[in-house]
Amino acid sequence: MQSISRLLLTFFITLSLNSYAQKSQILIARNAVGKLQASFAGKEDAKKQLGIIAEGLKSIESAEKDNKTKNWPETWAIKSYLTSYASIIEADATTSFKYFDTAVVAIKKAKSLDKYEDPSGLIKASDHNILIKKQERGSLAYFNNEFKEAFDDLKEVSDNFPADTTLALNTAICAQNIQQYEESMKYFKRAKEDSIRNPAVFQKMAQLYIAKSDYAGAIKTLEDGLALNAYNHTLTNDYINLLLDTENYSKAQGLIENNLKVEKGSKLLFFLYGYLQQIGGNNATAILAYNRALSTDQNYFDALYQLGLAYVNTANETLKKTDAEKNNQYKSLINRAQFALLRANEINPNDKQTVQLLIEIYDRKNEPGKVQDLKRKLQEL
Repeated sequence: MQSISRLLLTFFITLSLNSYAQKSQILIARNAVGKLQASFAGKEDAKKQLGIIAEGLKSIESAEKDNKTKNWPETWAIKSYLTSYASIIEADATTSFKYFDTAVVAIKKAKSLDKYEDPSGLIKASDHNILIKKQERGSLAYFNNEFKEAFDDLKEVSDNFPADTTLALNTAICAQNIQQYEESMKYFKRAKEDSIRNPAVFQKMAQLYIAKSDYAGAIKTLEDGLALNAYNHTLTNDYINLLLDTENYSKAQGLIENNLKVEKGSKLLFFLYGYLQQIGGNNATAILAYNRALSTDQNYFDALYQLGLAYVNTANETLKKTDAEKNNQYKSLINRAQFALLRANEINPNDKQTVQLLIEIYDRKNEPGKVQDLKRKLQEL
């Protein structure tokens, strides 16, 4: 009987010692957390902090093997906290991401166990550290043009830090590159709502609206962008082109005239002003505007083609006059059209519209040989 009592006593002592040993491992891990936090405050170097983390993880590994403490949420919360921070300060990329992967698994385990209240904030801190690492991973993928992987990470980080406009912008660009346009619009709007001024945000948002045929939304977005970035070249050009595409000619003309007061040497603005005048039937003013554009760039193909067309239109109008000099004026205008279009054809010999207009001019001038040559060329294009 005494032998049985001794055996039972020995068993309970052993059991108590084992239980104490496992609790001691958790205490050591807790102590490592405290030492690590003191190390932050003391601004100790990463090597010192990684040593503290290694000490804590050694104790956690023992706690994981115990049937009781392996089911404690605190065990996994501590593991996630230590490994998530290690992933941030570890210089070696491979080792850093091993810590990160471990932290992700550990925090998932901690959250899955019963009603852990996280009184010391370990889970919250781990979540924060994991997001920092996800942002780093997402940024690396972004700059490597791996937009799907980048979007998955940056989206989660942006949702947790919605006030970070750069993060929202990069997330939107990733979504756009993988053709998730609704998601892209969501994050562009987030960046815009957080008072970002970057013209690229407004430009890309406008492109998304246009893709959805929401021209009113695109116009409003470009107007908002120009309100913050007055006379920005890219936004101004996109806005003018959109106004022309949607036949808002009066609005476009006013905008061009205002911008020409600032950008007096802009060939594009002079070209667009000429184009608007030409649409309105004012060929004389259009010719002046195209020539101003060509004074800046004599090889400006679009201006040369439209100039030739404006001369042809003016020549046609001249024939309607009763003026005795109308025939001479007509020939002069057709010659000017021919000169402009030949120059345009030299710059872009494959443009069919230029060739067709030259065929019309040579036909009017009764030069059948040149007409046939150009018709053969046209068939080859």
